[in-house]
Amino acid sequence: MAEIQAEERSLNFLEELIEEDLKAGKYQSILTRFPPEPNGYLHIGHAKSICLNFGLALKYGGKTNLRFDDTNPAKEETEYVDSILEDVKWLGFNPDQIFYASDYFEQLYQFATNLIEKGLAYVDDSSSEEIAAQKGTPTEPGIANKFRSRSVAENLQLFKEMRAGRFGDGEKVLRAKVDMGSPNMHMRDPIIYRIKKAHHHRTGNDWSIYPMYDFAHGQSDSIEKITHSICTLEFIPHRPLYDWFIEKLGIFPSHQYEFARLNLTYTVMSKRKLLQLVEEGYVKSWDDPRMPTISGLRRRGYTPESIRNFTDRIGVQKRDNLIDVSLLEFCLREDLNKNALRKMVVFDPLKITITNYDNQVEMLTSENYPEGGEKTGSRELPFSRELYIEKEDFMENPPKKFFRLAPGKRVRLKSAYIIQCDEVIKDNEGKIIELLCSYLPESKSGTDASGIKVQGTLHWVSRAQSVPVELRLYERLFKSENPAMDAGDFKEYINPDSLEIIQTAFAEPSLSLATHQERYQFLRKGYFCLDKDSSSENPVFNRTVSLKDAWAKEIKKG
Repeated sequence: MAEIQAEERSLNFLEELIEEDLKAGKYQSILTRFPPEPNGYLHIGHAKSICLNFGLALKYGGKTNLRFDDTNPAKEETEYVDSILEDVKWLGFNPDQIFYASDYFEQLYQFATNLIEKGLAYVDDSSSEEIAAQKGTPTEPGIANKFRSRSVAENLQLFKEMRAGRFGDGEKVLRAKVDMGSPNMHMRDPIIYRIKKAHHHRTGNDWSIYPMYDFAHGQSDSIEKITHSICTLEFIPHRPLYDWFIEKLGIFPSHQYEFARLNLTYTVMSKRKLLQLVEEGYVKSWDDPRMPTISGLRRRGYTPESIRNFTDRIGVQKRDNLIDVSLLEFCLREDLNKNALRKMVVFDPLKITITNYDNQVEMLTSENYPEGGEKTGSRELPFSRELYIEKEDFMENPPKKFFRLAPGKRVRLKSAYIIQCDEVIKDNEGKIIELLCSYLPESKSGTDASGIKVQGTLHWVSRAQSVPVELRLYERLFKSENPAMDAGDFKEYINPDSLEIIQTAFAEPSLSLATHQERYQFLRKGYFCLDKDSSSENPVFNRTVSLKDAWAKEIKKG
């Protein structure tokens, strides 16, 4: 009983509502929907909505529709439809059915005609500026204009002519006749149809008029018999209108519920702002790995499991808040730590020569997944007389607690041997170009009989067998925690160091077989994935996330 009570207390408010509805017999099963507008690529905020809608349906044995809100032909493209389909599938969800608002254009037109026949809608010839002025203010009621008293017959005829394309864009609109004195501005005779002579990605030039979102939304929900229409908080003032249309039309009573949208630090979550970043060249594309789009996160190396886990952890709130992006990165590291193949890659090479090692190639074994999880396996690494280590792993005059390589000091090479630096070779300008080292033959990893303990372990690659790779080191796109809310243009806060490219790093040879499906931990460096720009001649890897969250702290210090 205690376990059941604990589970009940952990329910979010939407789960509580659904359980109450099912218990009361209001519905036999639930049906939710995810209704994106295909006017851009989905971002991490949409991922929260996707996981919520599909997750609720899965938990309670219901279903979820994917419905494209394609009522604005000027901004919508098939490219965006395709990307949304890919994103939903990649996150691990399968819609019960896929619909488009354009599937319902004829039915929505009939609904609007029905409202006219009931005296609840009228054709208005006013300009957009006049309509805005006549709506009043939040403290002053709106003013009804002369077109509000048009007869039903005249409105029906004009609406037919609007559909037939007789009038130009903006010449007339159809408005619902609700209440010009309502304290809710959305109820002051909202526009429900406008003239827009633009090519639609699905219906072509069949229509000259298109429904507004507030009209298409609830009616599309009702047509599909959606039981729980889950929206973000900005739609709270729209709910009375949502209910008004359903009531006046006498159709299936879908109901709208609202939750807090996802706001993430160091990120903007507006399609309009994201489009600016693309169009103005601050990023290369919608799927640039610095973008918070689902396709950008996927290209950067995020996993669907990490995003689903993140949305579960942040929960469902009724009030807006700002979630620290570090939590998203924590969920990612948690997943990758268990599932990423370990590899060794040297970013900034320093040559070492092991003077007492024969001129041969010895194959050593190293584990692929050292965390002791379900995944196991190992790989072979070539070890030879000439190796590369990181320049930063050597200091000629190190401080006291420097546990890496220095003159006369010993370190272990990962999965190999203990070595000691015996001599430093410099060029004519005094720059270190090579280290001469010796190794302890009896110190081989796994069979170490030397009895010598060292405090430092370094990654390395065999110089002759290493594979050159390009690395793209991504950081957060913005320096500000909340660039959308800070003073000035949000683009002023773009981090100029959000991308560093290392043209030639040196990787262990097994990385030449890298695939786009795998994720990799480059030992001591971070998590990486193969980028779509890769070729067999030029492998390119994106840094997904560093091993530790040190970047934000450095920004705050600076």
